[in-house]
Amino acid sequence: MTNHIFLKKIPKSFYQEEKILLSNNIKTWNSLLSITDEEINKMIYGSLGSVRNIKRLKCIAYFICTLNIELNEAALLMHSGLISNKAISRLSPEELVKKTGRFERILKTGRIPIIDLQKAHVLIEKAKKNII
Repeated sequence: MTNHIFLKKIPKSFYQEEKILLSNNIKTWNSLLSITDEEINKMIYGSLGSVRNIKRLKCIAYFICTLNIELNEAALLMHSGLISNKAISRLSPEELVKKTGRFERILKTGRIPIIDLQKAHVLIEKAKKNII
């Protein structure tokens, strides 16, 4: 299962936050998901990392752990404005493809979209089963 995999392949924009997490013995997506806002503030104090980026990583960890998806898919959902399984479960597959596709077009990736209608349907069903 993906959520027990060690934090790796984290985007370079989270370099400082990755160092902070590893120095605080947070090495898996599950352990990142379990930290509180107070713990985040203590970890960040006096470092070059940001609370905002740790919370972004925590949102990505949430999707990786609850939906059992890859890092790039979780990041796409988060950056598309979806921050919970409840938010995903309220969408139709077409709406989910539209939201994620819009973000990918803004980035001008030029690649085949990560989330198509079939993948969107699967994600929505998983989200409905895992609403926290």
